[in-house]
Amino acid sequence: MAKYRKKPVVVEAVQWNKDGNHPDVVEIPLSVLETIKDRSTAIGINECRWIGTLEGGHIVSPGDWIITGVAGEKYPCKPDIFEKTYEPVD
Repeated sequence: MAKYRKKPVVVEAVQWNKDGNHPDVVEIPLSVLETIKDRSTAIGINECRWIGTLEGGHIVSPGDWIITGVAGEKYPCKPDIFEKTYEPVD
């Protein structure tokens, strides 16, 4: 098995904390809420939202970073992973 290093790529990112922080973060679709209602209290679903991605969509929690990738795609990233993966660019 070969090892690879991620190419240095500059991305745009915004940390999402509340409604209005990012135009692509919306209410969780009802169809998704129905499938996760049994877990809702465990993950604080009332504070979470939704973002459409190339993979279909993801739940966004307060504090998650919304990254715009190299092809303009949007996706969420947990704060601890973001801190390990990205650093500010001047």
